Amino acid sequence: MRRQHFGLRLLSTVLLVAATGCQPQQPFYFSHKAPNPAHYVNTATEIEYPDVETASLDEVTGAKPPLTLSSDRPEQTWDLRLEEAVRISLANATVIRNSLVGDVGSYRVPDAIQRAPFQVVTIYNPAQEETNPRTGVEAALSAFDAQFATSVFWERNDTPRNASFISPQVFQQDLGTFQAQISKLNATGAQMAVRHNVRYEWNNTAAFIRPMPSEWDADLEVEIRQPFLRGFGVGYNRIAGPGAVPGFYNGVMIARLRTDQSLADFEAAVRNHVADVERAYWSLYYAYRRLDAAIAGRDAALQTWRSVYAKFQAGAKGGSAQEEAQARQQYFTFRAAVEQSHSALYEQESVLRYMMGLTSSDGRVIRPSDEPTTAEVKFDWYDAHSEALVRSPELRRQKWVIKQRELELIASKNWLLPQLDGVARYRWPGLGDDLVSEHNSAYRSLVGGDFEEWHLGLDLRFPFGFRREMAGVRNAQINLIRERKVLQEQELELTHQLAEAFRDLAQNYQLAQTFYNQRVAAQTEVKAVEAAYQLRSVTLDLLLDAQRRLADAEDRYHQSLARYSIAIAGVHFRKGSLLEYNGVYLAEGPWPAKAYFDAARRAKQRDAGHYLNYGFTMPRLVSRGPYNQAAGAAGVVEEEGVPTTAVPGMSEPGDSAIQDGAVEATPIPSPPPAPSSRPPAPKASGVTPLPPAPRADEPEPPQPSPSDAKPGPQARSLRPPLSATPRPQPMTPPRMVRKYDLATKDLAPLAAKPDQADQVVPVAGQWTAARDAKAEVAAYESTTGQTPDVRPASHAEPMPDGGWKKPSR
Repeated sequence: MRRQHFGLRLLSTVLLVAATGCQPQQPFYFSHKAPNPAHYVNTATEIEYPDVETASLDEVTGAKPPLTLSSDRPEQTWDLRLEEAVRISLANATVIRNSLVGDVGSYRVPDAIQRAPFQVVTIYNPAQEETNPRTGVEAALSAFDAQFATSVFWERNDTPRNASFISPQVFQQDLGTFQAQISKLNATGAQMAVRHNVRYEWNNTAAFIRPMPSEWDADLEVEIRQPFLRGFGVGYNRIAGPGAVPGFYNGVMIARLRTDQSLADFEAAVRNHVADVERAYWSLYYAYRRLDAAIAGRDAALQTWRSVYAKFQAGAKGGSAQEEAQARQQYFTFRAAVEQSHSALYEQESVLRYMMGLTSSDGRVIRPSDEPTTAEVKFDWYDAHSEALVRSPELRRQKWVIKQRELELIASKNWLLPQLDGVARYRWPGLGDDLVSEHNSAYRSLVGGDFEEWHLGLDLRFPFGFRREMAGVRNAQINLIRERKVLQEQELELTHQLAEAFRDLAQNYQLAQTFYNQRVAAQTEVKAVEAAYQLRSVTLDLLLDAQRRLADAEDRYHQSLARYSIAIAGVHFRKGSLLEYNGVYLAEGPWPAKAYFDAARRAKQRDAGHYLNYGFTMPRLVSRGPYNQAAGAAGVVEEEGVPTTAVPGMSEPGDSAIQDGAVEATPIPSPPPAPSSRPPAPKASGVTPLPPAPRADEPEPPQPSPSDAKPGPQARSLRPPLSATPRPQPMTPPRMVRKYDLATKDLAPLAAKPDQADQVVPVAGQWTAARDAKAEVAAYESTTGQTPDVRPASHAEPMPDGGWKKPSR
């Protein structure tokens, strides 16, 4: 019976424990007060705002509403040169900004600085690496600084002992110790130290054992510990530094190489920034030209609509409802293109402002005043290829990495040697009842030199197998091989990139010529179709198609010119001369005044001393000297009397600037105005107003009769004037370039069949169908009797007077 009750109690206990373990339980207290959770915070994590006070830029606090199609007209225009844009952007480039890469006119403001601020390159990056307290040069040098250490201790001991009647049962002692030391590690790996030790002791030991109840011990010792195998040598200690382990080295030379790598990274970031500024500048130029072409097409469509609408109102021939609707649809198509181009212009202007470090809007609108070059620019492939392999900052950085791996391999091989140190110590001890007194003092005994001690010996340590050390050597070898292979692939990649830049340069130059010819042909077609339409020999759709093709040709021509200018900069980008091409040179800023004061003081100390040759401690060669940032300016020769040459685009037939001062408005169809000559656009000097954005409202159906209709207003051109100062070109020897002015040349050979074009006899100064450079030179010699003076890398800018202008950049 008892066993049954015991089993029931056991089962009940197990079930109770299982039930209580399935859910959380509060602790049990005898006090039944209600719990008050107010003592604790009811949330573990909250989003809070930091208490940081930083001054915002004036470009942020003074930003005005952005320019849009619905905003008010800009207060003024800012005619900006490319050189000035680069200068302003670098002056404001404390943080290096970069735009999203895209085609001409398709750049966007990036958000990399907000997404990853820790990856942003700033002007402080080289200084950060130089002053890094763990891996910087000064940190590596500090390991060889002299170190001072001192300690003072006093203690009282009262220790019971199991001793006989001769010794006291309780040992009592007053003990004081003092130590001062100066130690230094030199470049050969030797550790030197000078120490001074003082010890005081009093105890209750029997007098016949210790004549003096208290005593002062003082000694001065000099110690040197010099490694003979592992850790020996100036080279190893300057590479690895003290405290190095296999695989981790932070000597003075390694720290210096890291600084050189950071300088190469900074140069590459500045180069990318300048390239983005130039792309943004020419993209904005193209945005103005694109808007100009859209406005010209819209005005032509408007005049055609007015003419057709007048006939539609009068019920004349050629004024059917279908033709009127077709002309109206053409007008609104071009009007939409104008609005899109106008908005894209504001967007590209904002991108350039961002790259220059300016506010998003300040009431002005930037207008490029430089015109893209139309002269043919040729580079010698072998010169450019050799220059790219030498001047590329990425390759230079990788070579610094290879040099670092080479030094690390040297240091890793030193770890295969045993640790054999020679130790030498010399000591002068002294003993006395007093520390300092005339009789029986510790210092008097020390200075007397009656007691001397020395210590010499060797200390040998090494592991069996050297497994970690062998792994370190193998790892250093693999690291060196990897970096060398990476350099080879970088050079191969750079070669292909340079080749692509050459192809892009040639393609855009040829396209500029082709689109120029297309533009001239489109202008001729529009005039011919307009005359035929007036005679009712062609339909309206042919005229509208011709106007569209003219607008497209105008747009493509100026786009190719912008791409051609960017392609020139792209070749300089790939061959490492973009900064020199834009007149940008990197240099260290001024030091604080205290640094110059200290330098002058140390110079006096050095000049007052005696020369001692430290040549035996010189490290291995790691640098070939300062990098020449103006390597492309060497050997520049200015020649006079070389014939001036040009390519299509220097003179633009049929091009006339749209009248200034007019206002964009919703047009009302009316008869086309009588032709009148309009004055050319003024030069890009001073500040001129910009017309407002076109209105978004649609035109009302025309009501007045053709006789009451008046000419509608015309829009002012937003493009830079053609008479603006051309952009200066880099200083390189000029080259004979053929003159191709298609406005005055016979285009019949170009339109002939291939078999006939090859048989055309060239005329002096005429475009020929030469298939390659040799055929072109032969054609030039046969027509002029002269041999062209062909030189590589012709970047000179042609002048109208027949001479060559010495570039200012």
